[in-house]
Amino acid sequence: MKSLKCHGRWIRSFFVYAVISLLFLMSFACSKKVKPPVAEKIPKELTIHEHTRVDNYYWLNERENPKVIDYLKAENEYKEAVMKHTEEFQETLFNEIVGRIKKTDMSVPYKDSGYYRYSRYVEGNEYPIYCRKKGSLEANEEILLNVNEMAEGYDFYNVAGYSESSNNNLIAFGVDTVSRRKYTIYFKNLTTEEMLLDKIPNTTGRAVWANDNKTVFYSIKDKTLRSYKILKHVLGTDVSSDKEVYHEKDVTFSTYIYKTKSKKYLIIGCGSTLSSEYRFLDASEPDGKFKIIQTRERDLEYSVDHFRNKFYIRTNYKAKNFRLMETSVWKTTKENWKEVIPHREDVLLQGYEIFKDFLVVNERIKGLPNIRVIRWDKKGEHYLNFGEETYSASISTNPEFDTDLLRYSYTSLTTPGSVFDYNMNTREKKLLKQQEVLGDFDSASYFTERLYATAKDGTKVPISLVYRKGLEKNGDNPLLLYGYGSYGASMNAGFRSDRLSLLDRGFVYAIAHIRGGQEMGRYWYDEGKLLKKKNTFTDFIACAEHLIAEKFTNSNKLFVIGGSAGGLLMGAIANMQPDLFKGIIAAVPWVDVITTMLDDSIPLTTAEYDEWGNPNDKEYYDYMLSYSPYDNVEAKDYPAMLVTTGLHDSQVQYFEPAKWAAKLRDLKTDNNILLLHTNMEAGHGGVSGRFRRYRETAMEYAFMLDLIGINK
Repeated sequence: MKSLKCHGRWIRSFFVYAVISLLFLMSFACSKKVKPPVAEKIPKELTIHEHTRVDNYYWLNERENPKVIDYLKAENEYKEAVMKHTEEFQETLFNEIVGRIKKTDMSVPYKDSGYYRYSRYVEGNEYPIYCRKKGSLEANEEILLNVNEMAEGYDFYNVAGYSESSNNNLIAFGVDTVSRRKYTIYFKNLTTEEMLLDKIPNTTGRAVWANDNKTVFYSIKDKTLRSYKILKHVLGTDVSSDKEVYHEKDVTFSTYIYKTKSKKYLIIGCGSTLSSEYRFLDASEPDGKFKIIQTRERDLEYSVDHFRNKFYIRTNYKAKNFRLMETSVWKTTKENWKEVIPHREDVLLQGYEIFKDFLVVNERIKGLPNIRVIRWDKKGEHYLNFGEETYSASISTNPEFDTDLLRYSYTSLTTPGSVFDYNMNTREKKLLKQQEVLGDFDSASYFTERLYATAKDGTKVPISLVYRKGLEKNGDNPLLLYGYGSYGASMNAGFRSDRLSLLDRGFVYAIAHIRGGQEMGRYWYDEGKLLKKKNTFTDFIACAEHLIAEKFTNSNKLFVIGGSAGGLLMGAIANMQPDLFKGIIAAVPWVDVITTMLDDSIPLTTAEYDEWGNPNDKEYYDYMLSYSPYDNVEAKDYPAMLVTTGLHDSQVQYFEPAKWAAKLRDLKTDNNILLLHTNMEAGHGGVSGRFRRYRETAMEYAFMLDLIGINK
């Protein structure tokens, strides 16, 4: 009996030992499995201005090199392994996010040339269906393009540049199946529903119709993806014989073409960061010669539309915040321009819309967009009242001149996207559609406010934020702070239903309206570019510190996110003040500033010298080198980081975030998570389709929530 007991104890001991050993082996195997990949170091010396940088990961720019693809795949596998325990949570988040979206939905129809035009979605499909109805919304529906059918068999599919001929019988549209933003233009006969044989590759995606219903103008791209030529195609002719209409030889400029709202003129535009130039041609004379409106000058920007016998010109000519001018179509140079709306130091003129009896202006005042309605007969003007502290409002689609109705869009951090018709005579608003959020969403459950942080130089920087009502300002809330701050792009406070998945789990969401954008006027942009670029980064840090000081969060629960040039921001602040943040999400980040701006074969480089500076000039080289995220990675602790990119990215090449992640892995001294996620089928804008993109959103949210112990 004793021996049996001993034997039993031995069996139990052996079993326990075996289990422990198995668990140890599994743990060991798992730890080996999730060991991060190590990129090979192949030093490359880069010398200019008698200064040499050594780039150990320069080889990662070899897109066709199997070793590069293997490395990117290894990083993806590592990311999957590290995030594996969150897979179920990611699925929950994804279903939650898409569960708020109405599956069968339709845009608000607008009337143009006798047709009501709209797009709609059908449950179970990823892509839109483009439709129209003739004369009345009660008429039979014509399906122009069903992108779901067109996209079958493709991992990525995007339709852009949809346009109809003057007689409404033909359409042109661009298709990108790679996510490189190089579109092939196709044509369809709407009467017979047949596709034409004409096919134009390597374009920006949009064909502009002359009024003869057979001639189109389009722009093509060079090897750097710069739009550099305008060509003319006549339907039924060989595309190889298309005539070159304009060639933009200045590599800092790109070119494009559009038709005025009046449909009277075709306009060729040429633009760089600080200068623009336009040419015009009667759309009924496609074989005519384009005439210049005003020749380009350094620091002279303008844009053009047409009404009756005048061109209306928004310009910064002797007007930093822009003003509106008019001129005869026969005398177009700037000495003939007459002022319609004067320049104001405290108001940025952003855009305008012309109607028969009204001029409508988009203005930005104290960081907020405003819509101003002016009567041509000078019998009064007024502003629309939106009634919220922080919001976004803009002029929408208004193709008709002879109407009293203004179509505009409105949203805020608590108000879903809304489309209104506004009677400019009676001042009555009619809500046509508000984005429907499925589930138990109630905008009254959330609160939005506007704060001001004090920047390093004393400048007041606006912050828009939203959170669920009842939140305690106790300094212990998780917070996600977003920033961009480049190209004069204003980051307006708008609604996103996917953000509710964070707000409902106790997050505060905030937008830092930092310099480099244009929220506070043109000077706000000028103070955040070239040799003042660091203001963008220090403004963002000031906003983060202010949110901590105001007891919204703390450094152990503060997350930040930015993409593209906003990814540059993420890289810069990671180097400047890494201990301020719990986690950083850098989406398609531009981080290798010097190398990119010295390589004029890379898309966007030459066109952006006036944004960042030209590092061939030592003054700009030294300044850019002082903040370039890749060049300033050091042996120190960094926050947890999730870096995303797309193999086919046309704006920020995949190898920049890949190199950055490799260098961070090599030098950082912490044990915080660093993940690189490369979408092997997508580009700068991510995957195509209505819902698939939210897989990455769910991954980003799970990354943050997991770091603070929230898993449901």
